[in-house]
Amino acid sequence: MADVFCCLRRLFGSSNPGHITLQEIPSVQLDTSNMGSEVVIVKSGVWGVGLATRKCGVDKLPLGDTEESWVLRHDGKLYHNGEERGKMPQPLQEGDVVGLTYDHVELNFRLNDKPTNTPFTGIKGTVYPVFYVDDGATLDVQFTNFYNTPPFGYDSIMIEQSLL
Repeated sequence: MADVFCCLRRLFGSSNPGHITLQEIPSVQLDTSNMGSEVVIVKSGVWGVGLATRKCGVDKLPLGDTEESWVLRHDGKLYHNGEERGKMPQPLQEGDVVGLTYDHVELNFRLNDKPTNTPFTGIKGTVYPVFYVDDGATLDVQFTNFYNTPPFGYDSIMIEQSLL
């Protein structure tokens, strides 16, 4: 069965292995103008990484099939609204480090610390990092302590906090 992960899952104390039923994306806002994360492909299988809005049905895989998600899939293709929007310049393999950077204008991907020039553009509204695995895939997701130095101006994901 597929497991669907949101970047903030650990904040809610869930570490149960196996199938995870996620009814909705947690309501914690992200606060950074330029954020990044890295994903290491530990074991091949079916997987996806990207961004989604709160309206995205995270219980229906693969993500990227609706207008509410922008996802790079295990086959190296980028999907949004059910359409292929681009492709990584080379096949993805176990051990590859896929970097994601988002500046509220573009979601860009890096492969083993090199830009891929395959951005998603036109993303509007509040979005959340999303990840899913199936068919034996394993991903190691880093939100801090990156394997590679993020591009200039990018930093780890921060949780928004009210000052009032």
